Amino acid sequence: MGKQETVILVAEDDNQSRAALGRHLRAAGYRVVEAEDGETALFQFERFDFDLVILDVLMPKLTGLEVCQHIRQQSDVPIIIVTVLGSADDRVSGLEMGANDYMVKPFSGRELVARIRAILRRTRRRVEIDTEEGAPGAIAHHTLQVGSLNIDATTRRVYKHGRQIRLTEIEFHLLQLLASEPSRIFSRAEILHQIWGYSTADRLDTKTVDVHISRLRIKLDEGEAGSSFIMTIHGRGYTFVVHD
Repeated sequence: MGKQETVILVAEDDNQSRAALGRHLRAAGYRVVEAEDGETALFQFERFDFDLVILDVLMPKLTGLEVCQHIRQQSDVPIIIVTVLGSADDRVSGLEMGANDYMVKPFSGRELVARIRAILRRTRRRVEIDTEEGAPGAIAHHTLQVGSLNIDATTRRVYKHGRQIRLTEIEFHLLQLLASEPSRIFSRAEILHQIWGYSTADRLDTKTVDVHISRLRIKLDEGEAGSSFIMTIHGRGYTFVVHD
């Protein structure tokens, strides 16, 4: 298949829900491959070169979270979890498994398409900066040095005093966003929009931001007694502080 089109895997065990998702995505111009359970989803994933994967959690044979985990062992393809499980713990579990986004049913087809477009824009921007203009295949390293941190946008690696800090994809993009403008206060709603593509925010969404910021802060601040790279500004959001 040519890569002129965007191909999406939809794994959903409910026939009506799967058909509805397929209709919305095809109407938006995407090619859709469907799977009715977790095993079929993995089988399809091996057969096609997908641009994005949508996984229901409560599927037979293998759950969506198990499929997500399997995919993450071999690919960084964007993954959206869709489910009726809407607690903060459920949402965080899905993101920890490597999902890029987590949507609680019911949701509108327009919202799904908007989130897909936001994720694909971010993914394709990362691909574009990997190649210098006019030099196919040549890698251009885009790095950001902020105090003791070196953030390499090409390899998506972060170093502190020359030592690599291992971050998840979401943690990397959070750091990249905050460190791009030190001292600027980013609200939770703005972070959700920039990182996850959310147009609105609710309590569960902002909880997701807080959890990821907390984990990122722990990794960045290890060995830095009495200091923190990311500061919480009560009632307003988060800001990045440069340390030499």
